[in-house]
Amino acid sequence: MRFLFIRHAQTPANVRGILSTVHPGPGLTRLGRQQAKAVPDALGDENVAAIYVSTMLRTQLTAAPLAAATGITPIIEDGLYEIPAGAYEGLRDRPSVMAYLDTLRHWGEGDLGARLAGGEDGHHFFRRFDDAVDRISERHDDDATVAIFSHGAAIRVWCGGATVNVSPGFATKNHLENTGVIIVTGSRVEGFAVESWQGEPVGGWQLTDPTAVDPTGESY
Repeated sequence: MRFLFIRHAQTPANVRGILSTVHPGPGLTRLGRQQAKAVPDALGDENVAAIYVSTMLRTQLTAAPLAAATGITPIIEDGLYEIPAGAYEGLRDRPSVMAYLDTLRHWGEGDLGARLAGGEDGHHFFRRFDDAVDRISERHDDDATVAIFSHGAAIRVWCGGATVNVSPGFATKNHLENTGVIIVTGSRVEGFAVESWQGEPVGGWQLTDPTAVDPTGESY
């Protein structure tokens, strides 16, 4: 299969650098709405068979323009939500942000038992994200292309740990800005591989926000 993993568009929390992982989470900024509107044209050459979103509002709002353009009703798939920040939820100071990101780095280094207070460990994250991808795979033919709207940290960590050609180190050092797209092909049996990693917004450089402090999308 072919999976288009699309990070949600910009939120107020992204602008301020706040760790915002609780449900349903914030909506989109004015720029975020513009980013979302650019998605259908950017994916115009893709034969998208289905659209999946996480349980969080920002992915659903980002997917809405593509859904309207294609006539496809998005499916909410549990398991695709952002990695919970636990005790650091709602914080933006550097020590808190680094504590969150350091846990993700531990997962990449193989320490899946690392856990933030009040959050999940790496075993739980990969199990619930893997299960979501498996459920999606079971609903479609092997040659289908699906769009999956998820979150910066979740997409990057999963790609770094689940694909055969991208290392956890690559995933942490390469950014994924709002509406950036990572294309993954394959299956659990054959193995997953990253076909392309587009870290910039799909609408082009004019939809970037260089002033935003965005910890889950930037390199760490």
